[in-house]
Amino acid sequence: MTTEAKRTRLTVDIPPELKRRLRLVAAQRDISIRKYVVETIEQQLAEDWVELADQEGLLALTARADPVLAELWDNEQDAAYDQL
Repeated sequence: MTTEAKRTRLTVDIPPELKRRLRLVAAQRDISIRKYVVETIEQQLAEDWVELADQEGLLALTARADPVLAELWDNEQDAAYDQL
């Protein structure tokens, strides 16, 4: 059994100029385009989730929403949970 997380494919058509800029920025950071896109989406979703939770009056259990949780969650031992 493999420990690699299951993934699904998402296909998005983008303009050539956007792809060129994406490729350049990812190369500048010495990471793959895939990794850059996934990290960027995760970051934006985290921000949007907090905003949505605030708008909807929901309790968002996120590091950004609760600094105490940020301290508890931001460590090597819990890094495996970041992949969930």
